[in-house]
Amino acid sequence: MIRTLILILLPVAALLIAGCSANNPADEKEIKKEQLENYRQELNALKKKIATLEAELNTGSSSNAVNVEISTLQPKLFEQFIEAIGNVATDQNIVVSPEVPGVIESIQTKEGKEVHKGQILAKLNTESIEQNIEEVKVNLELASTLYKRRKNLWEQNIGSEVELLQAESTMKALQKKLQGLEAQLEMAVIKAPINGVIDHLMQNQGEMAGPSIPFARIVDLDDVYITADVSEDYLNQINAGDSVSIYFPVLDMTKKAKIFRTSAVIDPDTRTFSIRVNLKNADNSLQPNLMGELKMRIAKIPQALVIPSLLIKKDFKGEFVFVATRDDSGNKVAEKKYISTGIKDNNSTVVSNGLEAGMEIITKGYAQVTDGTPLNIHQ
Repeated sequence: MIRTLILILLPVAALLIAGCSANNPADEKEIKKEQLENYRQELNALKKKIATLEAELNTGSSSNAVNVEISTLQPKLFEQFIEAIGNVATDQNIVVSPEVPGVIESIQTKEGKEVHKGQILAKLNTESIEQNIEEVKVNLELASTLYKRRKNLWEQNIGSEVELLQAESTMKALQKKLQGLEAQLEMAVIKAPINGVIDHLMQNQGEMAGPSIPFARIVDLDDVYITADVSEDYLNQINAGDSVSIYFPVLDMTKKAKIFRTSAVIDPDTRTFSIRVNLKNADNSLQPNLMGELKMRIAKIPQALVIPSLLIKKDFKGEFVFVATRDDSGNKVAEKKYISTGIKDNNSTVVSNGLEAGMEIITKGYAQVTDGTPLNIHQ
């Protein structure tokens, strides 16, 4: 009888179970969520109880405490710099050539010698020009005499006006020709256009010189400048008049100066703009194409809270650091502080929000602590 009843009820129970399992997945999910939340609350409560008990049972030398070192946070000056590579140049770097062609008759300077503006560097052979000048002078003397006689006769109403005008025209034409030849004679002398040093003589005595043939290079190194290219990201942070420090590795020398100008055009290929810094160079130690490292300040915060960047951690809520605080029992414990950061430079970060002056930042052992971890502080 009982066996028969069981056989009858089993199919009915199976149907009921199947029906319930078809309608319960959503309900089971909600139940699990509620259980998870309860577990989390219980876990947080247990953590607090554990921390309290540990504080009560230990006297500061608990084996559960983590050894750490701390640093008291204090405001300080923060400056951010960028660096760029530049090359020395000079506006006074000139190649000299004669204004007229001719054979170099004499050279009156040497490489490395200082010269002054207007000083004679070399002379060309001017024999043909001098012969032409002598010939024109003779003709001019005759033309001047004829003109004076024609003029005297004309004043006595003798002769024609046409003859007087022809004599005057001939005389003036020869005067102009003489002036031209004398100018050519002057241009046959090569002179220094600026003060400077003879960097290189490119021709020798006896060679043919001319306007298209370089004769010498003169360089004035008293006033030089250095140019460098900077990323367009700093266009609004670097301006004319800003201070710059320039280090020359080859000379192991540093110079301080100010930016003379910034270019008004951004290079479309490199996305950079150029800056120019003028430099005094009385000892001529800075030479064209010498490389220099420019260091420029792009930010300055007088009272900044600055911490090492490696102390900053990040989770799904944001960036944070661990500080040392006291719990309800007066024992030192770690506390997680979420922060907002600003400028990062040279492995340091400016904290704009979340920390205050006087807080004790955990600087060593921070990787072994969590929120509420007991601390054993070593100074």
